[in-house]
Amino acid sequence: MNTLSRSLISGLLMLMAVHVCAQQVKPFCSGELQVCDVRMSGAVQLIQHQQPVRVVVDSYDDTAVLDAAKELQADLQRVAGAENKTGDSNSSSAIIVGTLNHSEVIDRLIGEHKLDVSGVKGVWEAYVQQVVDHPIPGVDRALVIAGNDRRGTVYGIYSLSNDIGVSPWYWWADVQVQHHQNLYVTAGRHADAPRVKYRGFFINDEDPSFKTWAVTHFGGINAKMYRHVFELLLRLKANYLWPAMWAPKAFNDDDPQNMILADQMGIVMGTSHHEPMMRAQDEWHRNTDKGITGGKWDYTTNAANLRAFWRGGIERMMSKGNGQAYDSLVTIGMRGDGDEAMTEGTATGLLETIVADQRRIIEEVTGKPANKTPQVWALYKEVQDYYDHGMRVPDDVTLLFADDNWGQIRRLPVNDLGRSGGYGVYYHFDYVGAPRNYKWLNTNQIEKVWQQMDLAYARGARALWIVNVGDIKPMEFPISFFFKQAWNPEAMTPSALKNFPQQWAQQTFGSAHAEAIADLMTRYSKFAARRKPELVDADSFMIGGVKDDVLDGGEFGLLVDDWKNLEQDMLKVKSELPPDQLAAYMQLVEYPISAMSNLYQLYYDVAWNKRLAASKDSRANFFADAAEKAFARDQQLADLYHHVSDGKWSGMMLQTHIGYQSWQQPDKQIMPAVTRVDSPGTGKAVRFATQPASVTPDIVSIEAPDFSRSFNGSGLRWQVIPNLGRTEGAVIAYPQGKPATTCKDAVRLEYDVEISKSGDLTVQLYLAPTLDTTGRNSQHIGVSIDDRDMTTLVDKMLPAPNETTLQEQRDWNNAVSGNIRVLQTIIPDVVAGHHVIKIWRLDDNMVLEKIVASTQPIPLTYLGPPGTHDTGH
Repeated sequence: MNTLSRSLISGLLMLMAVHVCAQQVKPFCSGELQVCDVRMSGAVQLIQHQQPVRVVVDSYDDTAVLDAAKELQADLQRVAGAENKTGDSNSSSAIIVGTLNHSEVIDRLIGEHKLDVSGVKGVWEAYVQQVVDHPIPGVDRALVIAGNDRRGTVYGIYSLSNDIGVSPWYWWADVQVQHHQNLYVTAGRHADAPRVKYRGFFINDEDPSFKTWAVTHFGGINAKMYRHVFELLLRLKANYLWPAMWAPKAFNDDDPQNMILADQMGIVMGTSHHEPMMRAQDEWHRNTDKGITGGKWDYTTNAANLRAFWRGGIERMMSKGNGQAYDSLVTIGMRGDGDEAMTEGTATGLLETIVADQRRIIEEVTGKPANKTPQVWALYKEVQDYYDHGMRVPDDVTLLFADDNWGQIRRLPVNDLGRSGGYGVYYHFDYVGAPRNYKWLNTNQIEKVWQQMDLAYARGARALWIVNVGDIKPMEFPISFFFKQAWNPEAMTPSALKNFPQQWAQQTFGSAHAEAIADLMTRYSKFAARRKPELVDADSFMIGGVKDDVLDGGEFGLLVDDWKNLEQDMLKVKSELPPDQLAAYMQLVEYPISAMSNLYQLYYDVAWNKRLAASKDSRANFFADAAEKAFARDQQLADLYHHVSDGKWSGMMLQTHIGYQSWQQPDKQIMPAVTRVDSPGTGKAVRFATQPASVTPDIVSIEAPDFSRSFNGSGLRWQVIPNLGRTEGAVIAYPQGKPATTCKDAVRLEYDVEISKSGDLTVQLYLAPTLDTTGRNSQHIGVSIDDRDMTTLVDKMLPAPNETTLQEQRDWNNAVSGNIRVLQTIIPDVVAGHHVIKIWRLDDNMVLEKIVASTQPIPLTYLGPPGTHDTGH
C-alpha cells in the first residue's frame, strides 16, 4: 500500500456524535471561504443531509495535527447534530489537512501548483485554507488546510471549527452549537499567521476554586484536566502556558503525563516569572529523596544545590528522546522563594551571574549553544529595577515587561528594538496583592486591555503576550478578546474593538440577542472596573443626607441603580433565550451581573444601617435585615452556579470576596457588621430621593468624547474609544507609540464652556490610570484656556514597588482602587462667560475621560449634572 492510499484510509476518521452553539452561520454568503447554508458555485459541501464531509489526514503527520483533525470531525458532527457516520453520499467532497513536509498529499498539491503556499512557507504558525479541484483520486473538490508547521495546521483547522459555529468555549462555558442540515464553504483562498509569536495565559491564584473543581471532577490538576486547557488555548489560537503553581502544585512532577500531552497537542510550556529553568517552585520543597538537596533558596549561600535543581529541570525538558526537547520557553533569572524579592536593593551583579550560570547549564544539557533554546527573562516588580539600573541579558533572550498588576504597563522598549529575542508583556486579569486581591469575578474592560496592548505592540513588544487569568473562569470574555488581539493587533483597530462585543455575543448566543447581550457585557465590564468588588465596602462611596425623612442615595445610590437596571435588562434577555442556552448564559452573563449587583446592594444597605443607627433611627433595622438577606443571596447565587450543567462547575465559585480587612482575602465570607436600634425611633417608612439632593450648577463637567473641535497633526489623530473608563468613554491620540509632541505641534482638543462666575478657574482632568513606559517615570499633558499660555500637568503615578514616597504610594493605591487619575491646575482671573478649554497632546499613553472646571470649590466626589451617572472621584 503506498503512502497516499495509507493517508486516505487513515484520514477517513469516524465522527463522534456529541450534542453541543456558536457563531451564526450565514444562510447566503458571498466572498472567499465563507461558510453558509446554501450551495454557491465552486463551493465545498461540508455537511449534506446531516452527514459530515470526510476529513483526510496523513497518519504520519504530527500528533498535534492528528488530534486537531479528530476534533474537527467531532465539531462537524456537533453541527450536523445526527448520529451519522461519514458515508458515501458525500464522497465527492473532503477536507484535507496537513503540514508542509509532513504530508505527502499537501506536498504533492504544492508541487502540482494546485495549492498556493506563498506567504505561508517558512512563516511561524502560518496556515492556508484553499478550495482545490480534484486534489486526490475520488474527490472532485476539497477544502485544503495546510500549515507551515504543526501549530499552523492546527490553527487552520480550529479556524474552520470556529467558522462553522463551534465556539472555543463549547466545553469551558457550555456554549451550544447551532445545527445545520447542509453546510458549504465557498471557493477561494485565505492565508493567515500570528503577529505576536508566543501567546498564552497563566493559571494562577487558583486556590480554592480551580483546584477544588479539578480535584472534584478529574481527581487532581492532571493530564485529564489539562487536555481541556490545551484544547481551549489552541482553539483561541494561543500556544503557550504557565501552569497552575500555587503550592503544593508542580506541573511536571504531579503528573508526568502533563508535559507529554502538552507537547503532543502542540502547546509550548513555560514556568511563571519566578520559577526558573522549567522547575515549579514547589519542587524545591519536595522530592529530597530524589537527589534534590534543597535548602535555602539563596544563590549566595546555596548556589551548588540550586544549579543541580535547575539542571534537573532542563534534563527533564530534554527527556523526549533522540536529543529532542519538549516544546518549551525557558524562564531564566531568579526571584525570592515564594515570589518575593530576592534581596534588599538591586542585586544586579548577582543576577547577572545567575543568568550566566543558567545559560551554561542549558548549553551543557542540550548540547547546543544557549541561543538555540528559547528563553525569557521576566522583568516583574523589582526585577525591572535591575534592568533600569543597566543589567542586560544576551540578545536572544526575550525581555518580558509587566504591568503594575492592575492593568497599567510599567515599561516598554525604547531602544534595541532589533534584538533577536524581542520583547513581551505580562498582563493581569487577576492578582493577589496590594491594595487588595482581585480574583473573584471579571473586572477587566476590554477597552483598557486594547489600549495598553495596542500601545505595547506599537512600541515593539511582539515576541510574547501572556496574561494572568486566575481560575480561567469567569474570565471568558476578556480572554477571548486578549487572544483575538494577540493574533493580529494590527487588525484590532478601534472600529474592530467597538464591534467585538456584538461579534462575541453572536458567536456565543446567536444573532437574535447579540446586540442586547453585547450591551450587557459592555456595561458590566465598565461598572465592574470602576472598583474591584474586593475593594467595595460600606465606606467606598458617598451616600447623601436625610432631608424631610427622605434618604438621598448619593453616589452610592446611583451605582446601585446602575447595577439594578443592568440586572433587570439581563433578566429580560434571559426570559427570551431558548432553554439550551441558559447554562452558558448563567456562566457568562447572569451570574457576574447578579452577583455584583447583589454585592453593591449589600454594602449600600450596610452604609445606611451605619448612618441611621448612629442617630438611633429605627429605620437602621430595615437595612440590617436587607444586608443580611443580600449576604445570604451571595451564597445562593454561587450555589446556582455550582449546580449549572449538572454540577459540571461545582467548586469554581469559591473565591472569598466579602469581609476583606487587609490586602489578603478572609478565610471565609464575613457578614459585615450591622447594628439594630432598640428605641422606637422615627417610625418613618424608607423613602429614597430619585436624584442626588444637591447639584452644583457652577461646575462644568464634560465627557472627553464631547469635544467641540479636534486638531490633528504630527501623524496623529484624535480617536474616541467608547466606554473606556468610568462613563461615556475616552479620547486618545492615535496611533499610539508615537514620540512626544509640543504645543507648537498644536495637537489638541477644544471644549466650549460657559463659566457662570468670575474667579480663579480650577480645571481637573480625569484620566485613565496609566504609567510612563519610557523609564522617565512621568507623563505630561497640556491645558490652556482661550489664547492663554499652555500649562503642563505632570503625572507621576509610580507603581509599587519602585522607590516611591509614602504619598506616591497612596496616589497609586487611590488611582488603581478607583480606576481614575485626576490632575489639576488653577488658571487665575477667569471672567464669567464663554471660554474654550484646550487639552494638548504632549506625551503618549495619556487617556482622557472627562474635564471638570469651576471657579467654585469642586467636591472631592463630584457626580456632575443629574442623570450623568458619573462616579469619578
